[in-house]
Amino acid sequence: MTEIASGPVASTLGGPALAGALEWAARRAEGLVIPLAALIVGMALFSIFIMLLGKSPAQLFDLMWRGGFGSWFSVQNTLSRAAPLLLAALCVALPARLGLVVIGGEGAIVLGGVAAAAMAVLVQGAPALIGVILMGIAGAVAGGVWIGAVGALRHYRAVNETISSLLMAYIAIALMNHLVEGPLRDPASLNKPSTHPMDPAFVVGAVPGMDVHWGLVAGIIACVISWILIEKTRWGFAARIAGGNVRAAQVQGLAVGPLIVGFCALAGAFAGLAGMIEVAAVQGNANASLASGYGYTGILVAFLARHNPLAIIPVAILLGGIDASGGLLQRRMDLPDATVQVLQGMIFIVILFSETFYGRLRVFNPDLWKRPA
Repeated sequence: MTEIASGPVASTLGGPALAGALEWAARRAEGLVIPLAALIVGMALFSIFIMLLGKSPAQLFDLMWRGGFGSWFSVQNTLSRAAPLLLAALCVALPARLGLVVIGGEGAIVLGGVAAAAMAVLVQGAPALIGVILMGIAGAVAGGVWIGAVGALRHYRAVNETISSLLMAYIAIALMNHLVEGPLRDPASLNKPSTHPMDPAFVVGAVPGMDVHWGLVAGIIACVISWILIEKTRWGFAARIAGGNVRAAQVQGLAVGPLIVGFCALAGAFAGLAGMIEVAAVQGNANASLASGYGYTGILVAFLARHNPLAIIPVAILLGGIDASGGLLQRRMDLPDATVQVLQGMIFIVILFSETFYGRLRVFNPDLWKRPA
């Protein structure tokens, strides 16, 4: 910083203060420009794929806009789909601050939904607020225990968290199917096995003036709390140190084990809460529809947001809008509903590839300004 402030950059710009401001802006811009460029490249590649199918990319993106954001109805549909994505993305973003790649949020979501549905039956007849709170606690505990176990396996048994979380997601889905089709099944659910319907008093209603359930507000609050935890508390500071260098953190006396397990458990709790909201606001009971892929889409949201809880909010809304347009694409362009998933896959691949550019582009790295081009 001193060399930059006293070198040609400072002379050109008029002083150390302006040079320092430029350095700060350059470093911050990297986290915005590269993901945005990756998103554009991913959509460009998808356009080529659409043209190979004999379809018009212009029509496709127009329908995506109209299906996701073109009307008030579309916006509300988008926001409803974004609500679980906010919480699912946090399940990836929080462990990532410790250098962990946890991709099994889908398992925590389905188990959280099943636990919430079971709790709803158990406390049926209780006051509405008490019932909803108990359902939320049940969902959060189920998800927290599931992903917390991933953190424990990683720290205490050196089991790769990416593999273990993915395998545990498959186990969770199988366990959910077993419970829904077996011990917790409502005998009246014939064609579509599900748990007993919950008390109508426990339904999470819509935000006043909108056809969007309160899960969206819960997701936004969770993102804000997560940002405060990471950026403004000693636990978040310790997590960032451990994420940068575990051995250095241990030398400094930080309790790395509890940090890993704690952050993973909190991440899982958010995903479990997403499952509870799906039951209480959308499904009305637990069934196979809980495994809807929100946990996997949350991976893309987290990576596109660079694991920043505040950035997760607009990215989740964007991905929610793309997801909401799937039905319109199917009707108007005769494309399968999975077309949206192909787009998400392409964007995710480009996002992963874009990681190689961080710290290497001269325009975003003031440390390279001192070297000859």
